[in-house]
Amino acid sequence: MILFTLLALFFAAIVLWKRARGHLAVCTVALFWLLAAGWLTAPLLELAQPHRQTNAPATFAPRTAIVLLGGGTEYDHEDELVPPRDVLARIAVSADNYAACKRTAATCAVIVSGGNPQRHRSTEADTYLPYLLRKQVPRADIVLENRSRTTYENARNVSAIVERTHYDALILVTSAYQMPRALLDFHRFGLAPQPLISSARRAHLGLLPCYDNLVSAEIALHELVGIAQFHVYRAIGWF
Repeated sequence: MILFTLLALFFAAIVLWKRARGHLAVCTVALFWLLAAGWLTAPLLELAQPHRQTNAPATFAPRTAIVLLGGGTEYDHEDELVPPRDVLARIAVSADNYAACKRTAATCAVIVSGGNPQRHRSTEADTYLPYLLRKQVPRADIVLENRSRTTYENARNVSAIVERTHYDALILVTSAYQMPRALLDFHRFGLAPQPLISSARRAHLGLLPCYDNLVSAEIALHELVGIAQFHVYRAIGWF
């Protein structure tokens, strides 16, 4: 939506500012070519994913909770509701670390946090549940938090669960692009989870436009705007 809004603003400026139509049209084409060819998307991803190559192994305590942050749902070609590719990586990393946790800790849990902001047939948490079960995470060790619609609500609702259960260690699993904003939100609620990055997005540099680069640019801009919004809201007392 950010890129669409930007395109709409350029189009409106071209329509209204007759004297500069040629220059604005060239700027618009150049900007979107730089994004689609990856040359501008790459630095945006660098800003949004500062920790993508600094993933330290998780440290487990006697009572450890692994928080799997939701990242949406989508319908496949058979009209089944499934996790997107980025979320499949989060599920795999969460399950692998649950298995490692069980080898050393007395209590291990996976808290799956994600509601239904897209208004699909099921919540994110409920959609991800079968995938965790298939990866040998027992249902008894899975906590579903299926009311959150935003990363801020993820942090708020998970903090309430953690406060009731009194875990010794908290591990946060999400994609590299969401991690900086997620950590800000969790710190807001007095939590300092260990960040565990499941995957990172990369730009495909070249001369020809690539749709995936536009998707990555949209995601990076969404996260950077979200971080700026967090600081503004904190400054005026809304968060």
